[in-house]
Amino acid sequence: MPFRRSKKTYDEAMLYDYAIGALGRRMRSVAELKRLLRQRVSNQEDGPALMEAVITRLKEQRYLNDSQYAAAYSSFRRDNEKFGRRRVVSELKNRGVHNDVIETAVDAAYTDVNEEKLAREFMRRKRLKKPVDRKQTARIFRAMARAGFSVKVIVSILKKWDIEEEILTELET
Repeated sequence: MPFRRSKKTYDEAMLYDYAIGALGRRMRSVAELKRLLRQRVSNQEDGPALMEAVITRLKEQRYLNDSQYAAAYSSFRRDNEKFGRRRVVSELKNRGVHNDVIETAVDAAYTDVNEEKLAREFMRRKRLKKPVDRKQTARIFRAMARAGFSVKVIVSILKKWDIEEEILTELET
């Protein structure tokens, strides 16, 4: 049995309270919050106007700021998850953050970061060991690529493990 949509109508105060609760649970981008609010007011004629009023009010009160969100998100993913730059950029794009904001935040977060050292920390965190055959090498390569590391960094790490050149050239292509 599917869930029924609430027939509840929202005024600006109720929608604002809902938005504050959503932001209290976790930080969100403007686009994410708009998606949540749109679900609440989709059956109302004045829904888009209410949504914009709430978003504007939250921005004025500094509860909603995409640049702060992107900066906090990218530094969290770098420090705690040990993800590479590319992964953070793609996740922020999926969350609806504007490209200019993403570039600024990610550049600031990854300026003094040694990508190879970060990749090694990621491998330690995921307990990735030296591969013994072609299949394990490909698995490690894919895991590192999904984590957002460049091919150059992945290959340099694999070269230090004395992986055959033939396998490395296959993986690069």
